[in-house]
Amino acid sequence: MNIAIFGIGGVGGYYGGLLARRYEGGETHRVSFVARGEHLRMIREKGLKVITQEDEFVARPALATDRPEKTGPLDLVLVTVKGYDLDSAARALAGVTGNATVVIPLQNGVDNADRLRAHLPGARVLNGTVYISSRIVEPGVVQQLGGACSLFFGPGEGDVEPYREIESIFRDAGIKATLSGEISKEVWKKFLFISPVAGATALFDKPLGGVLEDGEASRLLEGMMTEVDRVARAKGIDLPGDAVLQAMETVARFPYETKTSFQVDVEKGRRTEIETLIGYVIRAGESLGIDTPFNLRVYQALLKK
Repeated sequence: MNIAIFGIGGVGGYYGGLLARRYEGGETHRVSFVARGEHLRMIREKGLKVITQEDEFVARPALATDRPEKTGPLDLVLVTVKGYDLDSAARALAGVTGNATVVIPLQNGVDNADRLRAHLPGARVLNGTVYISSRIVEPGVVQQLGGACSLFFGPGEGDVEPYREIESIFRDAGIKATLSGEISKEVWKKFLFISPVAGATALFDKPLGGVLEDGEASRLLEGMMTEVDRVARAKGIDLPGDAVLQAMETVARFPYETKTSFQVDVEKGRRTEIETLIGYVIRAGESLGIDTPFNLRVYQALLKK
């Protein structure tokens, strides 16, 4: 297969690095990285250094480029850019994807597959989600900080078996991949956790432990989760009955000082995924007739920061 990873940040660097290491040389599968700037320059010069909690290695893709058209017609694309870059990434991929191309988004958010399909109507767009904490340490270096490193993907509906080969490609590269027949449920389950946690930590400027021990912050966090849960169920997503309780219990298992990447972006005045993580909940709620006051409070406050 001709495989490309579009976006070599923390997520794309980790999973793309494993793929590039396993299939270096391109004898069975050809792996390309689409990146930019100094990060791309260092990957071209020295390869991508990937630091995991178990080891570290240097991955050398068959091609590292900032021009997707250089990859040639693609069989598989992992899209790992930030939510605010998703539409431009999809437009850039239009020329190298076709009816046989499988496209899997792995970034935050629950509407990524729909957005990709709007730009790539001929491609086989699946959905996906990952459980990993990783980041670019410096140009050319990506580090996994934590998380189970598991990857779930699958079609929103229909038979999963046509994609079993992709699962094997992932697993042969050392990726903890699961082809799921309930991928929408998996994506929303993560979103129920990550969206409210991002908003609450950023609004109160506290780590996860600080949010939980602050009565107001903890109530707001649970309120945001409840609103996401209502939106999901209105969309027909069959979440567990105690999904909010499970998400709150997950928060409590994190180290006290854990900060979300969204929170760090807000602190540093960077561009954020506020529309992907919080704005979407408000807009979806409005379209479904569901009030989302907790999410609206966070959204309006963060826009002023």
